[in-house]
Amino acid sequence: MSEIIKTENKENGSRNFIEQIIEKDLAEGVYDTVHTRFPPEPNGYLHIGHAKSILLNYGLAQEYNGKFNMRFDDTNPTKEKTEFVESIKADITWLGADWEDRLYFASDYFEQMYKGAVRLIEKGKAYVSELTAEQMREYRGTLTEPGKDDPNRDRSVSENLELFENMKNGLYKDGEKVLRAKIDMKSPNINMRDPIIYRVAHMTHHNTGDKWCIYPMYDFAHPIEDAIEGITHSICTLEFEDHRPLYDWVVRELEYPHPPKQIEFAKMYLTNVVTGKRYIKKLVEDGIVDGWDDPRLVSIAALKRRGFTPESIKMFVDLCGVSKSNSSADYAMLEYCIREDLKLKRPRMMAVLDPVKLIIDNYPEGQTEMMAVPNNLENEELGTREVPFGRELYIDREDFMEEPPKKYFRLYPGNEVRLMNAYFVTCTSFVKDESGKVTEVHCTYDPETRSGLGFTGRKVKGTIHWVPARQAVKAEIRLYENIIDEEKGVYNEDGSLNLNPNSLAILKDCYLEPALAAAKELESFQFVRQGYFCVDHKDSKPDGLVFNRIVSLKSSYTLPKD
Repeated sequence: MSEIIKTENKENGSRNFIEQIIEKDLAEGVYDTVHTRFPPEPNGYLHIGHAKSILLNYGLAQEYNGKFNMRFDDTNPTKEKTEFVESIKADITWLGADWEDRLYFASDYFEQMYKGAVRLIEKGKAYVSELTAEQMREYRGTLTEPGKDDPNRDRSVSENLELFENMKNGLYKDGEKVLRAKIDMKSPNINMRDPIIYRVAHMTHHNTGDKWCIYPMYDFAHPIEDAIEGITHSICTLEFEDHRPLYDWVVRELEYPHPPKQIEFAKMYLTNVVTGKRYIKKLVEDGIVDGWDDPRLVSIAALKRRGFTPESIKMFVDLCGVSKSNSSADYAMLEYCIREDLKLKRPRMMAVLDPVKLIIDNYPEGQTEMMAVPNNLENEELGTREVPFGRELYIDREDFMEEPPKKYFRLYPGNEVRLMNAYFVTCTSFVKDESGKVTEVHCTYDPETRSGLGFTGRKVKGTIHWVPARQAVKAEIRLYENIIDEEKGVYNEDGSLNLNPNSLAILKDCYLEPALAAAKELESFQFVRQGYFCVDHKDSKPDGLVFNRIVSLKSSYTLPKD
């Protein structure tokens, strides 16, 4: 899998059930190599669940020195777009899966799929049907009742060949005729009851244009794609387990010499998040989010924009593991992973999100000092930086109270605190506007208490952060919560989404220390006492920085013990 997963497997001597199957196949000579693929349909953006499949398929190829294909399963032109193709390629590259020159499209094989369908007709294994969709459902039967034979099931090979060619040549309307595999209408597995393998659809395809007006169904196309590309292990999710007999039937009847093996694993579900493309599309179209990459979503593009890293997602996938049983992971575990990834890597900066001016009355006017500030208290290797300090600063509004409660150790009239990495200051007065809002806090400072000089004369209980008013960088800060109201659940009784009206808060007048003026797109930082933040690559500009909160500092998740 990823380097993290591979290393842990080797250290523990353990193998998940897919690795055990692969190693048995290699040992018994069923295959002499491992060849996997990731086959998304380009009908939307990938989400966190797809990350598991990407990393699993790519990681297995890496682990066994095999090959990995990137293949778009573009057999349904009704929903597919080039936009989605490009977004998927970008997401997979960002996650670190490298397909090198092994990029394929299912539509590249349309000719071979058509010939495969003709071959089935010639073998008496497929026929053209004229049943309507409603009749098809009626004839199909139920889980407890067998299906009934299609009235067209015993058409001659020659008639079926002619009708199928007419389908290809555009002589029929959409839905007027379909090609069905001829298997067993009494099979206990409904997927084997003469499934449709081709339908008429007069639509322009994003890759083949108007060359085709018939398109293969996924269950027919997918095994052919795998077989053509020489895939050895076709890794898919559990909902395809009942489709495996049809997968095997297709590759067997078309007589591929080295048939691939389908293996199913459990999807990765997250609590209280929206992953369904239909719901996300509606959120986008209704303007509730600003695109498929809105940071409140869990599409891979959204996670990237919010500030998650490939390493954090790999860690999350590793913690979830690979199994045959469906389960849900807590979103807090994903947040735990990004905190763990960033805490030793990223600098700890000062940012004031709700500013009030602090004026040090006895500090020399016009004077500026440079204060040495460590970049990361837990990782000395990140070094230090210098932050300008002067007479006027900004502090967070919550760090001053006119009438504080007990055990409030920040600024209030008469109290002394340390300004982080600077001096002790004592509050002497404050100024309010006409509405009663505090606009200025006035202090005096003790020049003997400069940080780093070893002052031991007295101690203070409170330390607050600050930014220099004259050199501060103004920025917009976006604070995100789950787009779903977690207390009410994901869905309302009518099936609509239970949206959280407070999922986004935008703070316009925030001030940051001056070093952040040079922050680049997607660069992340820890803001003192606030959390981890990332430069928004979509809306941020050099003269108008926008930061997204990736995650708060506090975690409600505890890593399970072995």
